[in-house]
Amino acid sequence: MDQVHVYNGMPAKHLGTEGWAKPWSGPNGGACVEALRLSDGRVALRQSTDPDGPALIYTHHEMEKFIQGAKAGAADFLLSRPEPNLTTSAGTAPERRAA
Repeated sequence: MDQVHVYNGMPAKHLGTEGWAKPWSGPNGGACVEALRLSDGRVALRQSTDPDGPALIYTHHEMEKFIQGAKAGAADFLLSRPEPNLTTSAGTAPERRAA
């Protein structure tokens, strides 16, 4: 990985094949997020089912804040099932319930 210009959205294969880990893996048939700590402290994320696809690059600070927020429950809304027909001409489901 020497002399590789690392940027957000770059092909993950350009970051090499060694060192990728699956910290968020579960019983989902192998489809999960893989993470790689870069030598400058940033973190690369890729989709395990598309290892040559784009890598999302985050600073140490961004990853720290994301993990802290997730632990504090800030991302719990992602765990709920979406309501059918979330957006209509009458607005989103929460807006319709509030009306």
